Amino acid sequence: MMALSSSFETVSVPLMSDTSPVPGPDPTLLIVDDDKAFVQRLARAMEKRGFVTDVAESIEEAIAKVEAAPPAFAVVDMRLGDGNGLDVIEYLRDRRPDVRTVVLTGYGNIATAVTAVKLGAIDYLAKPADADEIVAALTRDPQIKAAPPENPMSADRVRWEHIQRVYELCDRNVSETARRLNMHRRTLQRILAKRAPR
Repeated sequence: MMALSSSFETVSVPLMSDTSPVPGPDPTLLIVDDDKAFVQRLARAMEKRGFVTDVAESIEEAIAKVEAAPPAFAVVDMRLGDGNGLDVIEYLRDRRPDVRTVVLTGYGNIATAVTAVKLGAIDYLAKPADADEIVAALTRDPQIKAAPPENPMSADRVRWEHIQRVYELCDRNVSETARRLNMHRRTLQRILAKRAPR
């Protein structure tokens, strides 16, 4: 098994099996993520599964590649160095309405997931997610509901992710984060000092 590392988590990429789904007549896939090592390894893993991949590490680069050749599939990270992946999803949908896009992020958030789906994403996977999960999401029959995850994030982990996201949005200002979360400053500091729960 090959390990795929991102800036958030380790993403395991199992070797291709004989039962891997076929992408279809147009296997073009654009992967948008600002973690260079992650993008390269995921691209290789997806190529082994039959996709013809291209990568972009910023919104600007992604939009230029979509303008030149809109892909049939896309995997887009929500948080990019130059903005929000939702902008890429919207641009993709405008250029190719039948594109199948999966949002991949380390910052799970229901409101953002709903926005991503409204903009045209077909699924929303929180990191860590492996290449087989991404392929399953990209190629799933839209009429078939996704199976519940085998190992979903615990309630403690979801809470921790939400706190981290608000903390980042407040430019790592503890006082402002505590105010917005309606939490005592010392309680927040204790949470931020601990490792992420499993």
